[in-house]
Amino acid sequence: MKYDVIIIGSGLGGLECGVLLAQCGKSVLVLERQKQAGGCMQSYRRRDSYYDTGLHYVGGLGKGQSLYGAFKALGLLELPWVKLDEQAFDRIMIGERNFCFSQGYDNFTDTLAAEFPSQRKALAAYADLLKNSDEHQLDSLIPLGDGEEDNGAAKRLFDEQFSSGAYRYLCDNFSDPLLVEVLAGASLKMDLDKDSIPLFTFLHGNSGFIQSSWRLCGDGNMLVNALVRKIEYYGGKVQCDTEIKELLEVDGRITEAVASNGERFSADVFISDAHPAVTCSMVSSSALMKNIYKRRIASLENSVGMFTASIKLKPKSVKYFNFNQFIYRDEKVWDLQNSADSVNGVLVCCRPESRRTSSGGTVVDEWTRHIELLTPMPWDLLRQWENTRVGQRGEGYLSLKKKFTNDCIELAERFLPDLRSSISEIYTSTPLSYRDYNLSPNGCAYGIKKNFKAPMLTVLSPKTPVPNLLMTGQSLMLHGLHGVTMTSLFTCAEILGKEKVWNLINL
Repeated sequence: MKYDVIIIGSGLGGLECGVLLAQCGKSVLVLERQKQAGGCMQSYRRRDSYYDTGLHYVGGLGKGQSLYGAFKALGLLELPWVKLDEQAFDRIMIGERNFCFSQGYDNFTDTLAAEFPSQRKALAAYADLLKNSDEHQLDSLIPLGDGEEDNGAAKRLFDEQFSSGAYRYLCDNFSDPLLVEVLAGASLKMDLDKDSIPLFTFLHGNSGFIQSSWRLCGDGNMLVNALVRKIEYYGGKVQCDTEIKELLEVDGRITEAVASNGERFSADVFISDAHPAVTCSMVSSSALMKNIYKRRIASLENSVGMFTASIKLKPKSVKYFNFNQFIYRDEKVWDLQNSADSVNGVLVCCRPESRRTSSGGTVVDEWTRHIELLTPMPWDLLRQWENTRVGQRGEGYLSLKKKFTNDCIELAERFLPDLRSSISEIYTSTPLSYRDYNLSPNGCAYGIKKNFKAPMLTVLSPKTPVPNLLMTGQSLMLHGLHGVTMTSLFTCAEILGKEKVWNLINL
C-alpha cells in the first residue's frame, strides 16, 4: 500500500503531525522503532506503576492562550488537566529564600516586584516582552517556514530576538543580579547556557507557563494514547517495533522507507520526527542531500542531557503540592551546567492522583505517590560508557547514578525534609538512557542547541534539500511540548498550506 504521508518516529511531533494530516484526509502511517509509541512523552512501567520520561507540566491551555487552539484540534483538551497554583505555580528556592512565579503577566510582575521593588519597571517591560512573544508566536516563526511570504515585521522580530542573548538582555535590563538568577530559576526545562541561549528561546520557554500552567492527572501515556486514538479514528495507522534504517531516493524524491527487517513502505511525502542528524544518516544516497549538508547537520552542537530520579512514595507520606519547586544551592543559576560533577540545582515535581468520591465523582487526592527529581547531566561525565549497552555499564556507572540520586534527594529535602524516609521505590535515567531509547545524540534532552551567535545555522526549517522529505520535532524551531507543537504546525503547513492549518487550530 502507498500512503500519502509516512511519519518516522512517534514522538510528540510525529503524533501531532499524524493527527492533523489524517484529520485533513491524508492517509497516514506512523512508524516507531520501539515497542510503544510516544518517544519522550511515553511512560514506562515498573512493577505496578508508570513513570514519566518527559511530561511534567504544560503552559498556555486556557481559552485563547498559546496552546489552546492546537490542543483543541488535537483532542488533548479533553484529558484531565489540573491547573497549578495561580499565585505560585513555580517556586524558586535560592539559598534560603523562595521566590514565586504567578500566572498572568500582571500577577507575575506584581509578585516579583514585591520582592524586588526597585525592579518593578524593568519587570513590567519584561512581562510585556513575554506577552508579545505569545501573541505573535506563529508570526515570529514565519522566517523559518516556507519563505514565500514577505512579512517584514516577523523577520525583524526573528532577527532581533534570535540574534540576542537572553543572559545579556537580563543583565542589561535588571540592575539586581539576584533577580537575573531568579528569572532563570524555572529554566531547567531548557538548555540554559548563558553563552548561547537566544532571547527568543528563553521567552518562548517561559511565556506559555506564565499564561497558565497545568499538570496531567495521570501519566504521560494518557496523552500519547489520545493522539494514537485520534490518528486511528481518522483512518491512519501507528505501527511500532519497526525501525527504519534507510530512505531511498529516486529522481530527487524519497520513494520508500526500508525497515531493518527488510520491509518497505511507500508514500508521497515522508516526515522524520528523529533528530536531524539521524534523519540525514537514513538517506544513504542522494542527488540533492549533499554530504556537505549532512556534515553540517551532524556537526551542530546538541543540548544538555538530564538526569532523572523517578520516585514512588509510601502511601500517605507526602501531600500533593500543586506547584513545581526549583532548588539551587547558591546564587549561580546561570552557571548550573558548568558544575560538571555535582548537583547544584534540581526540579522537584509531583503527579496529581485522582480518587473517587462517595458520590461517584473524581477529585484530586490529598496525597501523591510519584515525585520526579531532574537536574542537568553533562555528556562528558558519561563518555567512558558511550559504547556500552543498557544493563552492561558496570559498577562505575551505577556509582555515578547513586551519587546524583543522593545529591538530588539532599537538595529536595530542603523542601521535603522527610523525603528520603518516604521513598518506596526509585528508578533513574541518564542521557545514555535517552540516547539508547530515543536515538538522541549524546542523550540531548532538547535537541540541537540554539545559539544566538549563529541563529540561522542552529534553528532549522522543516524543509530538507529533498522536497518530499520534511522534519519535525524539538531540534528545529523550539523545544519542549509547546515548541514541538508549534513546529508540528509548520511541518503540516508545508503539506496542507498555512491557511488550512491556521484555520484548523482557530488562530
